[in-house]
Amino acid sequence: MPHNQIKKYPDLLEIMHYSEFQRKKSLRAIFDRDITDNDKFIFNKKIIRPTKIDGEIDLGTVFNHLISEDYFEKDENGKTVKSRVFEKDRAHRLHWLKPHIEVKIKDTVFHFSVMERDPKKRKDVPRTYLLNTTQKYVVVLEPQNSGLDYYLITAYYLNKKYGLKQMKKKMKNKLAKLL
Repeated sequence: MPHNQIKKYPDLLEIMHYSEFQRKKSLRAIFDRDITDNDKFIFNKKIIRPTKIDGEIDLGTVFNHLISEDYFEKDENGKTVKSRVFEKDRAHRLHWLKPHIEVKIKDTVFHFSVMERDPKKRKDVPRTYLLNTTQKYVVVLEPQNSGLDYYLITAYYLNKKYGLKQMKKKMKNKLAKLL
């Protein structure tokens, strides 16, 4: 597990040969190193904080978003139920988050903000994207209401056919300044 601690961008983490417990332990160590224990987790001169659930910081939810994706299935009553399932492409790239935030990537990376609909909040909210078109990787931040800091929403590999196209469409609607 410690060999993943020395992996650097753009290498991928080696996790698929581990048991689920070992895999989560290895990934959590990287998450804690790069995010939880990183007091310089800053982008655009703003501190990045984990999202809050009911007013409480929930690092477990942020960690889960970084290594899993939404999965929809029908229950026995025919109702669609959403859950999160492990997603290897996200997990392999967990250590990519920090160099993107620190703007230490020499690939083609675009930073932009857009207004988009948040279905949970039922209103338009600003989102800031760090889009690496070379590696097809995206980091999503949400400016806090104060405008002083960011919330880390998620980061993922654009492994769907429509992923990069969808991001480029968002980029066409970017705001005049980075929030």
